[in-house]
Amino acid sequence: MYWDWDPSLNVGIEVIDKQHKRIVDYINEIHDNLEDRDRNVLGGVIDSMIDYTLTHFAFEEALMERAGYPILKHHKLVHQSFAQRVQDHKKNFDEGKDVTRQLLGDLQIWLTSHIKRDDQDYAVLVRGALEEKSWIAKMLQKFFGS
Repeated sequence: MYWDWDPSLNVGIEVIDKQHKRIVDYINEIHDNLEDRDRNVLGGVIDSMIDYTLTHFAFEEALMERAGYPILKHHKLVHQSFAQRVQDHKKNFDEGKDVTRQLLGDLQIWLTSHIKRDDQDYAVLVRGALEEKSWIAKMLQKFFGS
């Protein structure tokens, strides 16, 4: 396994922690598929990881908005910047360039620092807002169908 989940990355919001762990699972799937050299499979995993991450960002931002997080605009910009960087990696991959090892490193470094710095910053405020159970159930259904 390329990357084992580190409990220090938990933000104390179960749904967000599960989503972060799923992103780590995607990163491990990318790593696992490096050996096979099947670009179609690898490209599919990268696409799935990107789609899932963008959905996670939207969900996380909705939680922050609901909680009244004061620097939501900045957090959204951080998400947008990262999404663009990953899209650039994917574009280069689609053009036949070997970017997967660089992508893996970027993903691990970014996700670790983002969770420990930016996500920990909103966690207390959002945990308070999540006490309204019916709202979180609606958001989960909207974004993840569960």
